[in-house]
Formats: sequence, C-alpha cells, structure tokens
Amino acid sequence: MKKLNLTPILAVTLSYYFLQGIIHNLGHVVTPTFVNQLGLPSFMFGFFFSAMSLGMLIGAPIWGVLGDIRGKKFFILLGLIIYSFGQVMFAFFTQPVLMTLARFIAGFGVSAFITLMLSHLIGIAPLKERTKFISISVALFALGTTIGYQIGGIMGDYIIREVFYIQAILNLFWVLFIALSMKEIPHKLSTKKPSFIKNFKDITKLSPSLLLFLIGLTLATISASILSKYFDVYMIDLGYSPRELGTFILVTGVVGLLTNIFIVPKLSKLRKDMPIMLSIQIISAIIVLLVFRSAYFYIMLYTVFLFYYMMKAMFQPFEQNYISLQAPKEKHGTILGVRHAFFSTGMVIGPLISGFIYDYNPTLVFDISAMMFIFAFILLFISHKLRLKANVEKQEGGLGFAYEPVDVTAKD
Repeated sequence: MKKLNLTPILAVTLSYYFLQGIIHNLGHVVTPTFVNQLGLPSFMFGFFFSAMSLGMLIGAPIWGVLGDIRGKKFFILLGLIIYSFGQVMFAFFTQPVLMTLARFIAGFGVSAFITLMLSHLIGIAPLKERTKFISISVALFALGTTIGYQIGGIMGDYIIREVFYIQAILNLFWVLFIALSMKEIPHKLSTKKPSFIKNFKDITKLSPSLLLFLIGLTLATISASILSKYFDVYMIDLGYSPRELGTFILVTGVVGLLTNIFIVPKLSKLRKDMPIMLSIQIISAIIVLLVFRSAYFYIMLYTVFLFYYMMKAMFQPFEQNYISLQAPKEKHGTILGVRHAFFSTGMVIGPLISGFIYDYNPTLVFDISAMMFIFAFILLFISHKLRLKANVEKQEGGLGFAYEPVDVTAKD
C-alpha cells in the first residue's frame, strides 16, 4: 500500500474531526429523553433538529464567503463559540420557542467549522490523495461520533440536562486547542469588503449537472437525516435505553471507520465515483425497506443494517471530493458553503416533515426514507448523463458550463 503524504498540518487538521465527533455528539443520544422529560410531543425532536439545520443552511454560505475573503481560522473559532452559546441556551430554557431559537443559533455557529474546515482540508491535501484524506476525516469523525454517543449514553443514565452544559464547556476547550494549533495556509486576502450579493450570485453559474447533483444530494440527505434522527427516537420508543442506543452507534462507528480505512481507498482507485454513488442509493433503499419491515428487528440491526452504515460512510468522501472539483481553489469556501446549504436543506425538510408522520405511523417514516434514496438515484443519474454530455461538447469545441470541473480522474 502506498504511504500517504501525511504532513503535520494534515495530521492536526484530521484530529479536529475526531474531537468534533466526540464533543458534538454527547448531547444527541440524550435529546429524545430530554424532550420526553419536558413533556413535549415527539415531533418537537424533529422540529429542533430542523431548526439547527436551518441555521446551518443560512450560515454555511455566509461563512464560506467570509472564509474565502478574510481567512478561515477566525470564523471557525467564532462559529464554534456561537455553537457553545446555543447549546447552553437549549439546555437552560424549557419554552419550545426559545429552545428552537437555541437550536438555530447552534446550527448557524457549527456550520462555520463544517464548511471552512473542509475547505481548509481540501486546500492542504494533495490532489491525488484528496479523496483518501476526506475519507479519513469522515472515518475519524464517525469514530468520534460513536465514542461521543457512548459517553453521552452512559452520562444519560445519571444526568440529562447537564450533558449539554458539559458539551458546551468541552467545546470551548476545543476552540482553544484549534486557536493554538491550526496553521492556515497564507494566501492573498482581498482588501475589499465582502460582497455577499456578488458571491451568492455564483450559484447562478452552477452547471445544470451540478445543480441536479446538489438537488439529488438534498434528497439523499433527507433520507439520511430521517434515519439518523428518527432511528434514535424509534429505538427509545421500542424500550431500549440511551446506553443501548449508544452501544449500537459505537458499533456503526467502527464499521464506518473500517470502511473508510480499507474500502474507500480501494474504490477511489477505480475512478468510478458516480457509479459508486449511484449504487449506494439503490442499496441503501433496499436495506431500509428490509430492516424496518422485518419481524426480527434487533437481529437485522446488527446484520443487514450495518451495511447501510457502510454505504453511508462510503458516500460522503466521494460526494465531497466531487464537489471540491467544481470550483477554483480561491472559491472552495464559497462552493462548499453552497454545497452545505443544499445539504442542510435536506436536514431541515427531512426531520420536520417526518416528525408529524412518525406520530401517525413510525414505519411509514422509514418507507419515505427509502423512497428518497430512489429519487436521489434518479437525479444523480440524470446529472451524470448531463455532465458526460457537457464534456463531449467541450471536446468538440463547445463552451460548456461554468464551474464544470476538469476531470482529474478517469471517465465514470
């Protein structure tokens, strides 16, 4: 196996993802119990998650533009401080309106890290190894997530509200670590004031193929967010404890870690990114239909459903690398901000709608999730055909589309 070009700056950057996974997931596992303790209806769980996703939807493009124009580090730190404030608000207030506002604030803040740290990682990773480093970041975040769920689940046996306070404090220590250790690559910064209108108009330059890809990403995200959030609620409603939920998430994290270490690097050598992403949608839909319609749910969790987490772990590195090829280096923050806005749209719509459906029929929620995977497949397939057509037109002397990347890999 060829040795990765792991520089100190890359190693430190990757460690941020592991720490984020732990710290930012301590509260997720206890949130369903927290909502129940407050006597709020089940749909409020999805409503809170959608509010956080709405904050990310609005925040990601703003942070992306600011990062491209003024540098990334300061805004990453500022965003994470805002996130801590939102977490404290969520735990302190008991009124649904204020708790929803807290979720929005937390989402707005954390979108700075999600958008700008990915832009930073893409900027410092060698082009030929970019997918591998993205997959490692995803794997470390997934591993951290499982540890965070496990720790949060254990704490949830003794405390609930206090978990969010602990999370906010640990997040501030993490902010200090980033402030002392992050080395941003120097680049020429603009002396002009940020022009949000001008930068946001970049979305009108997206090629039809990329726009369809982002809409397909939105549908896939709707499905994944439904599974991510309402699986937690479903487990608790079936009578499993937060610790048992945390244990299962720990297992899925190990599966995701092994997938990104051993499977993704081998698949990336095939240079068949789009066919792989298309296959993931279909396989995920089949798995969801099988698991949540089975009479042997618990057995299916630790067998068939683990393959879904393999698919989920595989999709993100290929998707993020694909998006990173859609803009020049100086626009990475902006285009990744647009990407995360579409991604967050799926996280807003999915839990918000499924929250009401879940109260009516929990199984129907997962049927809708499977259907969204199929719709995502259709849009990604059309996007792929349009991209191939655009590439042929370029080779024949056509003008092509703005932001259509140079295909640094082999044809899909």
